[in-house]
Amino acid sequence: MHVGILYSRIRRDEKLLLTELRERGHDVTKIDVREHGFALDGTDAPLADCDIVVDRCLATSRSTYLTRFCESYGVPVVNSAETASVCADKAETSLALADAGVPTPDTTVAFTTESALDAIEQYGYPCVLKPVVGSWGRLMAKIESRSAAEAILEHKDTLGHYEHSVFYVQEYVEKPGRDVRVLAADGEPIAAMTRSGDHWLTNAAKGSETADFEVDDELAALVAKASDAVGGGLLGVDAMETESGDYTIHEVNHTVEFKALNDATGVDVPAAVVDWLETKAAQTVEVTA
Repeated sequence: MHVGILYSRIRRDEKLLLTELRERGHDVTKIDVREHGFALDGTDAPLADCDIVVDRCLATSRSTYLTRFCESYGVPVVNSAETASVCADKAETSLALADAGVPTPDTTVAFTTESALDAIEQYGYPCVLKPVVGSWGRLMAKIESRSAAEAILEHKDTLGHYEHSVFYVQEYVEKPGRDVRVLAADGEPIAAMTRSGDHWLTNAAKGSETADFEVDDELAALVAKASDAVGGGLLGVDAMETESGDYTIHEVNHTVEFKALNDATGVDVPAAVVDWLETKAAQTVEVTA
């Protein structure tokens, strides 16, 4: 198959994927999205003759626009524009999960510092304030007191960007010093790991320790449900274990990184991803034939 890779930087994740594709003899076109324009009619689009395109853009804006352009050109893209749009925005993700009946932390979205402070006070301390767009645990705050809340809200208000005017307030979930990342393809778990650390944020990007994790039936069912809720595709589904022993799904990532999973588990993650891409490409050929 002919695979297009949309990217703005080649990281280890992309290198693992490219190596696996090339070792299997697939044609690969790397498309640095910083170097191209994308016309409405697809004129001179570098991805027009691809059997399938994989979105690996770092920037959320590029990801959401380019997946939409791919679909306009009639080129299958992983992940879909619908999935990218929902997963790129934490508020959209929370709504999708809640509407689908997936357990997710209690969340309130407010649009002024006053209403945000009211929401924070209702949750009590600690609670969490997150940007609606962002990854790797950046700009997230665990708020321990009213004075801290007032200071953080003032800073966000002063920054002035419209995204800082959307206040995403969430209950603080007491987790056992770790969370769980599950890589799933159309809801089917490929591999999973725990991310542990002393910090309240346990993202791998924050330096947390990772370990292999066996997905039980309860979590597998929630992963499948969460995947359906956001539109499916190749996703990183993040779960926390609650004090009651259940899971709550707090995030779904649509341009998921998998190098840490590949190192932490016994699964050949790039091989599993390419297996799935081959299946997706073949399904597309059958549909259009």
